[in-house]
Amino acid sequence: MMDIDVVSLARLQFAATALYHFLFVPLTLGLSVILGIMETTYFITKRPIWRDLTKFWGVLFGINFAMGVATGLTMEFQFGTNWAYYSHYVGDIFGAPLAIEGLMAFFLEATFVGVFFFGWDRMSRGAHLFVTWMVALGSNLSALWILIANGWMQHPVGATFNFETMRMEVSNFYDVLFNPTAQAKFVHVISAGYVTGSLFVLGVSAFYLLTRRNVDFAKRSITVAAAFGLCASLSVVVLGDESGYTAEENQRMKVAAVEGMWNTEPAPAGFNVVAIPDAQNHTNSFEVKIPWLLGLIATRSVTEPVPGINELVAVNEQRVRDGIKAYAALEVLRKDSTNPEARATLQQYQAGLGYALLLSKYTKDIPNATNEMISKAAWDTVPDVLPLFWTFRFMVALGIFFIGLFAVAFWLVVKKRLDGSRGFLRLALFSIPLPWVSSELGWFVAEYGRQPWCIDGILPTRLGASSLTTSDMWLSLGGFLILYSTLLIVELYLMVRTIRKGPEDYFKPHLASTPALAAAK
Repeated sequence: MMDIDVVSLARLQFAATALYHFLFVPLTLGLSVILGIMETTYFITKRPIWRDLTKFWGVLFGINFAMGVATGLTMEFQFGTNWAYYSHYVGDIFGAPLAIEGLMAFFLEATFVGVFFFGWDRMSRGAHLFVTWMVALGSNLSALWILIANGWMQHPVGATFNFETMRMEVSNFYDVLFNPTAQAKFVHVISAGYVTGSLFVLGVSAFYLLTRRNVDFAKRSITVAAAFGLCASLSVVVLGDESGYTAEENQRMKVAAVEGMWNTEPAPAGFNVVAIPDAQNHTNSFEVKIPWLLGLIATRSVTEPVPGINELVAVNEQRVRDGIKAYAALEVLRKDSTNPEARATLQQYQAGLGYALLLSKYTKDIPNATNEMISKAAWDTVPDVLPLFWTFRFMVALGIFFIGLFAVAFWLVVKKRLDGSRGFLRLALFSIPLPWVSSELGWFVAEYGRQPWCIDGILPTRLGASSLTTSDMWLSLGGFLILYSTLLIVELYLMVRTIRKGPEDYFKPHLASTPALAAAK
């Protein structure tokens, strides 16, 4: 029986390091593509200012990339240190995408990043443009393979349990690779990264316009950020809807918790815009709905009901009971692997085995669990509704805000009214942190909504942790927090310092000759 305090600390440590790491990831994704767009413009127009744009934003990209690498490397080691049984149980499947990410994407990205910075005067314009797009490709491929691994945790496909080795093993790598949950998460996450990069460029450029520095530079940057950001923010909404649809197919309990939906919503299912979930009484004390909307999001129809928490708990209680039969058969097979009756029973009820493992929280004798224990285990499959409900809505509200912000920016660019829109420029500047807030909220919904599972329906979180002491966990948690906080402070210092210096500090000879800069001075 695992000490729950150790499990909680292991979860807290991984959550903290993951959230820290993801402060760097979305900006890397967004800036890498923006660099490609800017250098493509330079390649077509041959105007030096577009090369300077690419170089300057490339400096900020490089700072962020370095910090992202430093915070990301240690995360994978935690699977072996803090989640040893998890690594043993599913390492054959989960480890494959991570290994491919390192061999294919990370080395590709890291190699071309060096060439990007040191190859400007050593290769042709076309060759360097190719390098820049390879950096962007490497960044996106890295996200793809990591999200394939994470998507498998959310929706485990292409794998089977081998009772002889007591491990999950790959049965169809194609299914793992093209897992619909992973693919939906990938396009949603990279679109959010593009929004982050676009708003960062928009906000920093707004700062230059407000201080009347680098005016030509800032206006061109805002043109790229506004157009790319508007497309990306619209994509986030559309692709987020796709993520909701796949979740309703594969993670119905998460969807029900996020929607604060205790009872099955009949067709056409309404969407709770505002509600006050009451977990104790399994209902909402207050709610405001938009008719039909949830049905369109979750089922793509107005004729299908959306199951609620109470009904899903009843389904999961039956899964626990089926899993008990599979667990009992597994105990027989561990003594006699040739027993045909036990093999047949395990095969028939294997899908419920993970649900039976939830009983380990209440008893060591799982085959003889009481009805009360089974009921408690079934209710353990319900994540905490209140934080999920409101976190999701804050994330959606920010997504709508980004669409409006980029739409206004694009309109101001087209109408050439940026100079006189100081209120909007201040709003863009102060909105820089918001995409990170939105991304962190999204990850909270995805990961906290999966609880109590490490691997949805297969391995409970409390069984995946290593046999460590609370002292070990507190020591490593403190070390990680100090290290990651230091790296974050260094990142902020270097980024702010570079932004305050501005592009004129890097390209004085060229920018000093531009009429806009001369007028600003």
